[in-house]
Amino acid sequence: MTTRDDDPAPAVPGPLRRELESELAAARGLAGDDPEAARARVHDAEVALGERAADRRARLAATMRALLRHRRPESTICPSDAARVVGGDSWRDLMEAAREVASELAREGTIVVRQHGADVDLGAATGPVRLARGPRW
Repeated sequence: MTTRDDDPAPAVPGPLRRELESELAAARGLAGDDPEAARARVHDAEVALGERAADRRARLAATMRALLRHRRPESTICPSDAARVVGGDSWRDLMEAAREVASELAREGTIVVRQHGADVDLGAATGPVRLARGPRW
């Protein structure tokens, strides 16, 4: 089953849903201390969870940022994590889009793409990669 951009969001897998819900709660908790930072974090977590309308590419990007924010600064995520959140059971259909979105975020410096621990150009990389916070995080 392939979902379209205007279809309702598929179910987010349990562990990733819990992680995004935890990020959302942490982001909301920042509202009193740093409203500007809280606003961006809340927005990304809500978009990732499908609570705010967004196209798939925006949702993939928001998911990548939300997951990276929630994890330790040195941690990485797999592009498939974002595809699983956005695509549910059809996540494999979104892997090309997830890699494209990751490339865009890497060009902005928001993230870096790593393979075997070294930074790589996603356009030239083949096989599995990991995403980490970039220099403009």
